[in-house]
Amino acid sequence: MQIKARGLTFDVYEGGPADGAPVLLLHGFPQDHREFDLILPRLHAAGLRTYGLDQRGYSPGARPSAVADYRLDQPTADAVAVLDELGVGRAHVIGHDWGAQVGWLLADRHPDRVSTLTAVSVPHPRGLGIALHNQPSQKLRFAYMGVFRSRMAERLLLGAGGTALRQMMRPIGVRAGLYATAMREPGRLTGALNWYRALSPGQLAKVGKITVPTTYVWSDGDPVVGKPAALATATWVEADYRMVTLRGIGHWVPEEAPRALADVALARIGV
Repeated sequence: MQIKARGLTFDVYEGGPADGAPVLLLHGFPQDHREFDLILPRLHAAGLRTYGLDQRGYSPGARPSAVADYRLDQPTADAVAVLDELGVGRAHVIGHDWGAQVGWLLADRHPDRVSTLTAVSVPHPRGLGIALHNQPSQKLRFAYMGVFRSRMAERLLLGAGGTALRQMMRPIGVRAGLYATAMREPGRLTGALNWYRALSPGQLAKVGKITVPTTYVWSDGDPVVGKPAALATATWVEADYRMVTLRGIGHWVPEEAPRALADVALARIGV
């Protein structure tokens, strides 16, 4: 369906029993709602109603041109507005990568709208910030962001038929082609990269302690997030908290380990 909110039009993909408890699915880069396809059958079988939101930059009707329009407070406000339009007061939130960042901000700023949070791959922003300050290895892991923020990023990532994008997502096999192909849409890759270009340390430093039940999923093969950042997250959750470590899995958890992620999410949701 298409949801009009905040002057933009978002593509939202619904599924599961109409009367099920709502679950908001928030994707990361360079994916879209489809990154959760492999966990949906389990969620729906458990009686949950899912809403996969293609976030700003990804939905064709939600691609503002200004980089500032991609600061994290904007997609966070989008998520709240979309829930409003859906008539959903509170939702369980599952977010991966950038979607996890939005999930953390939602839980911090709008705890009344978040029943539970399952954050995948990206830890609490303050825990991540501490690791970036104290751990040279974490800074090295984030070196790619300089490329993504550069003016040449679109050309590098889309060149040779999106070879760089496909290579980056090699662990998910043929599914990488879904996202590399989608990025050829006019303006889509620029919108997606603007999330990186708009990011500043000050945005993340303002996120406080989380007061909703939370599970953080970290995988020990993730090249993006190291163990110190993952462990630091516990300090920033005051509600019921669990950290789950997936062994031998990389960054693309919803597609590399869908069964394990579904188990974790269902346990957090409590169904």
